[in-house]
Amino acid sequence: MNKNKITFADIAKYTNFSKTTISRYFNHPDSLTLENQEIIAKALVDLDYHENKLAKVFANGKSEFVGIIIPNLYLHYYAEMLNQILNTYEKFGYKFLVFVSNDKEETERNYIRELLAYKIEGMIILSHTISSKELASYDIPIVVIEREDKYVNSVNTDNYLGAVHGTNLLFENKCDVLLHINSMVSKDIPAYGRIQGFQDICEQHNLKHELIIQELEHSQEEIDKCMLKVYEYIKKKYPNQKKGLFLSNDTYANSILNIIFREYGTLPDEYRIIGFDNSPIAIHAIMPISTIAQQIDKIAYEAMELLVTQMNERKKRRPKPQTDFIHKNIMPILIKRKTTD
Repeated sequence: MNKNKITFADIAKYTNFSKTTISRYFNHPDSLTLENQEIIAKALVDLDYHENKLAKVFANGKSEFVGIIIPNLYLHYYAEMLNQILNTYEKFGYKFLVFVSNDKEETERNYIRELLAYKIEGMIILSHTISSKELASYDIPIVVIEREDKYVNSVNTDNYLGAVHGTNLLFENKCDVLLHINSMVSKDIPAYGRIQGFQDICEQHNLKHELIIQELEHSQEEIDKCMLKVYEYIKKKYPNQKKGLFLSNDTYANSILNIIFREYGTLPDEYRIIGFDNSPIAIHAIMPISTIAQQIDKIAYEAMELLVTQMNERKKRRPKPQTDFIHKNIMPILIKRKTTD
């Protein structure tokens, strides 16, 4: 047979099944016995059948696409997370439609409407602009990553434990003062654990410390300007003291490391730096940066696996409604590099 002209009727004739049975195999395979599924699967190989994806979308409304909304790509963490999610295609077979929200709430709503119009089967959300309660109202499988997650499933890092590891490392480096530099974070966002963990360890050991909380995330250029102001502030306030800098992500850590290098040509003993994420910039920086690894590849895989489970349930003839939300926590890993030697 010409493989471009093979139809359900051809497959039905080859297998002695009805066209309705063949249609059920493609649209509701769980309605067939495993034996019949295997017979039809073998027939598809024998006939060298190439599925018409567009026709399948028209037939059952299932696109095999997942929508992703990501806040930005200038923070290396988000770029690497997107890369790792896209890499799950070989395992799960889903394709992706990606939008960058830039923290604009109404723009994000427009993106979601656009995604739904394309008959996506699920969404992965990393942006923070729309509440989980509103996301749940779209009645589509959703998994969020590192954001408020009261009404949806999520995959997060144990941010508190990561902060404990990072702060303890600076303590072990015998720093005179510890400083945590972060943007404004709401307490219902998992990343707030980085602030809480830092404070708890400093208070537990009676360490001299300071929180520097500012609005930092707008563009790489603005991050560099903010980090320069932070650097000038701490250099003036804590002269001749060994300063342990715990940055809330590797992009910030790399920025302030570059500022120090431009002044000294190296990282002087007066400074110790640790970031958070273990995005590629941490290892490729001018000096490899110590960091708290979020296991980005594992988070991406777990998020996609959790989403696929939800999407597969929706495809059943009698899907079971989800009664309890699933919140997975991935353990962070402390990675020591040159900036905390």
